[in-house]
Amino acid sequence: MCRLRTAFRRSGRRLHCSDACRQAAWRRRSQAPREPIVAKPDTVYQCPMCEVRLIGEQYCEECHSFARRLGPGGTCPCCDEPISVTELLQPEQFAARKGQKTTRGR
Repeated sequence: MCRLRTAFRRSGRRLHCSDACRQAAWRRRSQAPREPIVAKPDTVYQCPMCEVRLIGEQYCEECHSFARRLGPGGTCPCCDEPISVTELLQPEQFAARKGQKTTRGR
């Protein structure tokens, strides 16, 4: 299959239907590596094994496993424990109440 989505008959050692398809395949293979996605410094993560919370780190050093994202947050001002914003808000604050108009678009 070439990039134009047309089938072609292979003959000999030819793998691509045209020089343009061959060049496009080479460019895809030899692209510069992308930078890895890093954890955001203001995001709270929780380890699924030991349930320890981490801020800005996705990997739990104790369990050697990746933590799941809870959402944006920081440390609690009272106890200095990591807490996410969604834990501070009530579920009603996330969605508009029935019959209540939103003020978007003004």
